[in-house]
Amino acid sequence: MATSPTTAHGRAVPEDGDKVLVRVEGHLGRLTLNRPRAINALDHAMVGRVREALTAWEDDDAVSAVLLDGAGERGLCAGGDIRAIRSSARDGSWRAAAFWRDEYLLNAHVDRYAKPYVALMDGVVMGGGVGVSAHGSVRVVTERSLVGMPETTIGFVPDVGGTFLLSRAPGETGTHLALTAEPVGAGDAVYLGLADHFVPSGRLADLTAALAGTTADGIDEAVARFAEPAPAPEIEARRHWIDACYSAGTAEEVVSRLRDHGDPEAALAAETVARKSPTSVKVTLAALRRARGLPGLAAVLEQEYRVSCAALASPDLVEGIRAQVVDKDRSPKWVPDTLEAVTDDDVARHFAPAPDGPLGLADL
Repeated sequence: MATSPTTAHGRAVPEDGDKVLVRVEGHLGRLTLNRPRAINALDHAMVGRVREALTAWEDDDAVSAVLLDGAGERGLCAGGDIRAIRSSARDGSWRAAAFWRDEYLLNAHVDRYAKPYVALMDGVVMGGGVGVSAHGSVRVVTERSLVGMPETTIGFVPDVGGTFLLSRAPGETGTHLALTAEPVGAGDAVYLGLADHFVPSGRLADLTAALAGTTADGIDEAVARFAEPAPAPEIEARRHWIDACYSAGTAEEVVSRLRDHGDPEAALAAETVARKSPTSVKVTLAALRRARGLPGLAAVLEQEYRVSCAALASPDLVEGIRAQVVDKDRSPKWVPDTLEAVTDDDVARHFAPAPDGPLGLADL
């Protein structure tokens, strides 16, 4: 076991194993998600570890900024530990909800952080990985970045503030990403508002060293020295059919418009959406539309917590994780198995108050 890292003032940062590496380098508080074999997937202890470190550094004058990255070459973070979530859903426990509560509180903390929060979104950044990065103040992608919210594939709904981010993307591009669960590269991530800067992966080490040697006022200048123009967004050229089709009032009409549009890519998107959990697709569309009218991330996270808790009781969450991660047969049996069979009441129950009450973000 590694010794407990300390801040520049000698105060110990709480230690909870090595799945998150915490240290201070120069003026920079560094957080490295350290489960490379699992593409740094988040478990409950990791969430607590990150938030404890952020809290310790918030009032430490020696730490000017925070940088988050991931161990290994595959990515920043593949999301939450969905095997543990499936286990919780199967045995009817509240473990997954407790994880989500603390995870969403961390997402809000990142969004409200008083110091520059730099996220290196290199490689795979999915689900929960988006939550700990895309709410930061300085979001860096590379040529290896693959950013997405894959929840409808596993019978879930975009969370960690994902419906906030995607509901505010240009036109209906966020709706397209949410329903199809398709990831995007660096250029699209910047275009969609999920990232700010493009830095080639080979320059990240030099960028990190530069950030460690500067104060908060110099963060933007340091990033600008290494940033390059982002690749042209691919999704922009598809706006003609994305905006026309995903602006429909119902999920059934979205799929119908995609099939009838005439663009081969639209037809492919229709088939992709049709393979997702019908309940997840309908709830996701409703969550996005509601999120557009909510005042900010805190209110959206409160909504997402209600939706996530309701989804925990859905057979599709257990089945979707089984098909994608456990058995890997990619052949989930959804219940209900068509969009038409998912009723308005089925959707509405996902927005009922959570059994253990709100997150209390308005009080933070």
